[in-house]
Amino acid sequence: MHMQNQHDKPARALPVLSLAARSVALAVGVMATLGNSAWAQEEEINPKLQRVEITGSAIKRLESETALPVQVITRAEIEKVGVTTAAELLARVSSNVGGLTDGASINVGGDQRGFNSANLRGIGTSSTLVLLNGRRMANFASPGDDTGVDLNNIPAAALQRVEVLLDGASALYGTDAIGGVINFITRKDYQGVELNVYGGKTDEGGGGKRTASITAGIGNIAEDGYNVFAVFDAQKTDRLSTAQRKFIPNLQIPQRLGHLLSSFTSPANIRLTSTQRTHLQDNGFLLNGQPITNRQINFAIPNCAPPANLYLPNGTGGVDGCTYDYMGDTELYPKSDKQNFLTRGVLQVSPNHQLYAEAALSRSRTYYVGSSARVIGYLDYSRVPQLANAGFDTALDEDGEPVSRELELRMRLNEAGMRTSELTSESQRYVVGATGTVGAWDYDVGFNHSVNVVKDRDTHGYVLYDQLLAGIADGRINPFGPSSADGKALLDSIQVNDEVRHARGVMDSLDFKLSRSLMKMAGGDMGFAIGGEMRRERTEFRPSALLMSDNINNDAAPEGGVATSDSRKTQAIYSELLMPFTKQWSAQLSGRYDHYEQVGGALSPKIGLTYMPSKQVLMRASAGKGFRAPSLSDLHRPTVYSSTATLPDPVYCASEGNDYSVCADNWDTRRYSNDKLKPERSRQFSAGLVLEPSQHWTFSADYWNIKRTNLISEIGDDIILANLNKYGDLVHRDEDGLIDYIELRKENRGAQKASGIDLTADLHGVKTAWGRFGARLNGTYVLNSKIQTSPGDDFISNLNRFVTDGVVQRWRHTITFDWDQGPYSASLSNTYSSSYQDQNSAINVDDGSVVAANRVKAYTLWDMSGAYAVSKQFKLRAGIQNLFNTSPPYSNQAFFFISGYDPSYTDPRGRRFYASANYSFK
Repeated sequence: MHMQNQHDKPARALPVLSLAARSVALAVGVMATLGNSAWAQEEEINPKLQRVEITGSAIKRLESETALPVQVITRAEIEKVGVTTAAELLARVSSNVGGLTDGASINVGGDQRGFNSANLRGIGTSSTLVLLNGRRMANFASPGDDTGVDLNNIPAAALQRVEVLLDGASALYGTDAIGGVINFITRKDYQGVELNVYGGKTDEGGGGKRTASITAGIGNIAEDGYNVFAVFDAQKTDRLSTAQRKFIPNLQIPQRLGHLLSSFTSPANIRLTSTQRTHLQDNGFLLNGQPITNRQINFAIPNCAPPANLYLPNGTGGVDGCTYDYMGDTELYPKSDKQNFLTRGVLQVSPNHQLYAEAALSRSRTYYVGSSARVIGYLDYSRVPQLANAGFDTALDEDGEPVSRELELRMRLNEAGMRTSELTSESQRYVVGATGTVGAWDYDVGFNHSVNVVKDRDTHGYVLYDQLLAGIADGRINPFGPSSADGKALLDSIQVNDEVRHARGVMDSLDFKLSRSLMKMAGGDMGFAIGGEMRRERTEFRPSALLMSDNINNDAAPEGGVATSDSRKTQAIYSELLMPFTKQWSAQLSGRYDHYEQVGGALSPKIGLTYMPSKQVLMRASAGKGFRAPSLSDLHRPTVYSSTATLPDPVYCASEGNDYSVCADNWDTRRYSNDKLKPERSRQFSAGLVLEPSQHWTFSADYWNIKRTNLISEIGDDIILANLNKYGDLVHRDEDGLIDYIELRKENRGAQKASGIDLTADLHGVKTAWGRFGARLNGTYVLNSKIQTSPGDDFISNLNRFVTDGVVQRWRHTITFDWDQGPYSASLSNTYSSSYQDQNSAINVDDGSVVAANRVKAYTLWDMSGAYAVSKQFKLRAGIQNLFNTSPPYSNQAFFFISGYDPSYTDPRGRRFYASANYSFK
C-alpha cells in the first residue's frame, strides 16, 4: 500500500503530478489538493500521453496535470501479503479504524452478523463510501446501526488495484463520503486464461483457508474492437473455536473478568426473591456449610461443573452460585464459504464510442456457533430436594404476604446443543453504459441495478420457548443434571430450523457525466465537467411468522410485529472546474447538490489548491462541506431487542447496599429508529506536502480535519445509567421499580471532531549487485477523535481510549520491505497499532469497584513471503502471516460478545502458513 512511481522509470524531477494521476482523488468537484506519494503501478500504458479519468474527478486530463490525495494498493501488493478478501486487505490500511469484521460479529442473535465493512478515520461505516469501478453498490440489506457495502461482495480475485481517497465529501460520488472513498477497480481489458489456487493453515489448527479462481478474457479492443472477460473465485474458511487457542486460557478471563461472564449455568443457578432469601436466612439454611448471602444460589458449589461452569466467588454467579465461562465454549472465527463472479464486456462501436456492460454476482455464507442457549425457567420449590422442606408455601414476608413457592432458574441448555446460525449475503450488480467523445466533450452514461439479499437462519440450539418452559415446570427437563429420555426427546422435537429474518435492498441509478476543455490558461487547459445522478433505494425486511410469535428462546421478535418495506428517491447534480493558473499554481472548484426524498437537500461546495514551487516540492490544500442523509435503516428500522454489558442500576443498587452481584445485570435494551431524523452536516479541510529529494525517495505528509454536526447517534447505555439525572427518562421500569428496558433511540444530537496526519515514505528502484530493493511506510497519526453526546455537553474522546463501542488508536502503520532479483522476490511487512487505555468500566461484583485499570498493549504483526517465477506463465509463492505468532493483547472491554481481547482489529488465528500457484495462458 504505497504510492509507486509510474512505470518504475528513473524519476524526472518530482513526477508527483504524473504520480497523482493514479490517485483516487477529490470527488468530483474535488480540488486538486493532493496526492499521497503513491502512484499506482499498473499494466503498461500507451507511450503516448493519454487523457485519463482520475478516480474522484470527472475531468479527463493528461497524467502529468495534477496531484490528488490517495493511497493506491496494487494487485502485486495484494498477492505479496497473502490476503484473499477485501476485508483482510482493508485491515492493513492505517486510516481504516473500527470497521465491522467476522471476529467482531461473533455473538448470538446479534445485529448485522456477516457484515464486513470499512470505516475510514473511525468516524463511522455509514460515512465511508465503497465503490466498484467508480459506481455504488447496494448496501448490506440487513437493518442495523451501520449502513454500507458488505466487503464480502467485492470480487477480490478480479481486482486490479484499490484506490483509497483520504479526502472526504466527494462531489462526484456523493457528499455522504465524509470519511473518504474506497474504489475497488477490477481488470478492464484482460486477454488469456489465468488459474490461481491458494491454501493456508494455522499453526495451532482451525481457521484454515482454501481458494481457487479462474480468469479468462478474449478480444483486444484496439485490434478486434471488443473485449470480454470473466473471473470466478471460490473460498472456504474453517471455524476456529476457543478450545483451539492457547492464548485464551493464558488471558485468565475467569480470574480477571469473572464479572463479564454469565450467571446462566448448568447445573442451573436459582435466583431467589428477596423474601425467599430472607426466609432461608431466618431459618438457618446453609449452603456449602455457610449461611447464604446472595439471592443467587447453586447446590453444585464449590465444584460446579468445570471446565465451562466454574465456582468463581468474584464472578457473576457470586459466592453462593456458579459462573459460566462462555469464552471456554464458543467460536473466535466463523466457518464461511464465499463465491464471486464478475464479467465485463466492451464493444468499440466506432472510433469515438464504446458500449460496456458489467455483471457481478456474489454469495457469502457464514456459519456462527455460539455457546448453548440460556433460559430463565420456573420450577415449584417442592421439586428441588434441597428446598423441599423450606416451607415457602406457608411462610409470610414482613408485610404478611405469602412467600412465592415458584423458583426462578438461570439455566444453560447444554442438552439442546450450541446455538448455531447461518447468515447468507447475496449480491447482484448489473451495469450497462456508453462512453466516448462527441465533439469536444467526453461523456459517460450508465445504468446501475444492484441488489443485496441477507438471509439469517436459526439452525440449531434455538428452541420453542413455551414448550421449553412447560418441560422445565413438569420435570421432563432437569435443570440440575441429565434430563430424562422424555426430556431429551422434547428438546430434539422443539429445535428451531427457520429463516427468521430476510432482508432485501435494491438500488437503481442512472448517472451521466460530461467533461471538456474550455480555454487555454498559463498552466494548461481549463477543464470543466458536469454530471448528475438519479437513484432509487428500496429496502424490505421480512421477519418469519415463527420469529414474530416471540416463541424462540434467545431470539426475540422485533416490536411491532410487521414486515417493513421502504423506498426513496435521490437526485444529484454536480460540476467541477479545473484551473491551472500557472505551471506552479492550479485550483479545482466543485460543488454538488443532493436531494433526498422525505429528508431534503443541500449544496456541498469544495475548493482545492496545488502549488509546485519546484520539481521536488508539491504543496496542496482543500476545504469543503458534506451532507449525509439518514439511511432508510436509521429512519424505519424495526425495533431491536438486545442487552447491555454487565452494568449497575444506581437506583436498584441504592436499595441493595450496592451489592453488585444483585443490582448489576445485563439489562434489556430496545433500539429504535426515528423517521424525523435530519441530515448530518460536515466540514473538512486538509493541507499537505509532497517531497521527492531524489529519484529513489518520496515523502508526503497530509493534515486532515473533519467536523460533523447534527450527528445521528444513540446515547450509550453505559452513559445513560451513569447520568440518570439527565437521561433517566430513557430507563423504563416495572411496577417494582426494576429496569424493564433501556431505550436507545436514534436522534440528531451533538457533534464529532477528528483530525490527524497521514504520512508516507517510499524508497523505490534501488538497484544493487544483490538485487533491487524498495521500502514503503504508510501511517496515520491521529491528533483528535471525540464525540459530543448532546448539544452543550462536553466532548468525550475515544483517542487512545476505549469508549462505549471502540477505540481510535493514536498511531497505525504498515511498513513493507521488498527485494527481487531475476525470477526471485521476497517481501517482509509489518502492521502496527499503538497501545491505548482500556475501557476500565466493567463491574467487579466482589467489591463493587470497576475492573482493575488496564492499558492494552501495542499490537504488531509481521508477515513474510517469497516468490519464484518458474516461467513467464507459472509463478509460485509461499508465506507466513503473523510470523511471531503474536496473540491479541489482553483487554477488559465489555462491548463485544468476545471477552478478553478486542476482536475488531486483532486476529485470533495466530501464525498461518500459505502457498499459492498461478498459471496463465496468454
